[in-house]
Amino acid sequence: MRLAARGDAAVLSYAGRVAMPKAQPLPVRVGGFGGVEGLATYLRTQRVTHVVDATHPFAARMSGNAVAACAAAGVPLAALTRPPWQAEAGDRWTHVADVAAAVAALAGPARRVMLALGRMHVDAFLGQPQHHYLLRFVDTPAAAPALPHHDLVVDRGPFTIEGDRRLMAAHRTDLVVCKNAGGSGAQAKLIAARALGLPVMLIDRPALPTRTAYDRIDDVLNWLDHTTSRGADRGV
Repeated sequence: MRLAARGDAAVLSYAGRVAMPKAQPLPVRVGGFGGVEGLATYLRTQRVTHVVDATHPFAARMSGNAVAACAAAGVPLAALTRPPWQAEAGDRWTHVADVAAAVAALAGPARRVMLALGRMHVDAFLGQPQHHYLLRFVDTPAAAPALPHHDLVVDRGPFTIEGDRRLMAAHRTDLVVCKNAGGSGAQAKLIAARALGLPVMLIDRPALPTRTAYDRIDDVLNWLDHTTSRGADRGV
């Protein structure tokens, strides 16, 4: 963690959706803040001087709350983003606007679908129960997914291209459904699908509020070094 190596006073905030997150060299807090007002209060009481929004590109509500809370508390914010994936030669991608559109697009004969969305959206696909779904979760769920036909793999990334290629081949996958999260950590499934000639249904990113954003950690650190807030020592 670059902030820890620099000796910055910083706290990592997790939403709490992973049961056992990786150990970090900085203090960690888990759970929500109570909306915009709760986050703004936290920023004031903890005397936070900067906020870096490094959450998932699909966490639109969290990012929107962060922008509004920072504006209310007078705290500068920058986002560390991942550029979205771009199709390359050999890719067979179709784009849909959101999870509901992905569910609707699966109407038709039964297929074997790798649903690479984590556990949050699985129940939405009960609307298309004819398919056999391959699910991959970070943690073992407390209850089995309600999808009538599925295989569940519990595994934690980063995943390899060859590992994902073997997984798709073993499960006779016909189609991959995933979000356009960007970055390298989750890209293996797209390269594996390309190698196998499989189509991919890619869910496009939600709209986010206007904000300062960078896609390189060095640029965020430079922003921290050259942005002041309320004259206090830096606390992120």
